[in-house]
Amino acid sequence: MERLKRRSDFRAVAQASGGGGRARAQANGFILQARARGNAGPPRVGFTVSKQVGNAVERNRVRRRLRELIRLAPAALSVGHDYVLIGRRAALKLPFAAMTKELSGALRRVHGSANTGGGTGTAGGLSPHRAGPSKRGGGNPEIGRKTRPVSTSME
Repeated sequence: MERLKRRSDFRAVAQASGGGGRARAQANGFILQARARGNAGPPRVGFTVSKQVGNAVERNRVRRRLRELIRLAPAALSVGHDYVLIGRRAALKLPFAAMTKELSGALRRVHGSANTGGGTGTAGGLSPHRAGPSKRGGGNPEIGRKTRPVSTSME
């Protein structure tokens, strides 16, 4: 098993998993992204934890837990695939056994959806990000917005 280190490799996995949510599985402690490479080399794994998770000590702790998950489950990784694990803050408090179960379930979902072409199980086969209304103010601008009364007199 090799590590992903270059930004271009991380971006390739993110773009491959972004298409309809096919090669992306969410868990409580992490998000798993996967991409099938053209060659049949060993699986490559990358880890990323954003600053939103916490300070450097907490981010490193999450990263160490994710690395240990992968170290203990090398047989579950498919040959010729790239994986990226994105750490979440919940990974600090989750029991390690629960994270192990989540990893096996996420790998099953990623490979099941990549092989069959199915979605994530959301309504209408849409990505979870496309299934509902936008939180950024899309749709009707009159709903939910406070406006000041407009004076109509021209004095």
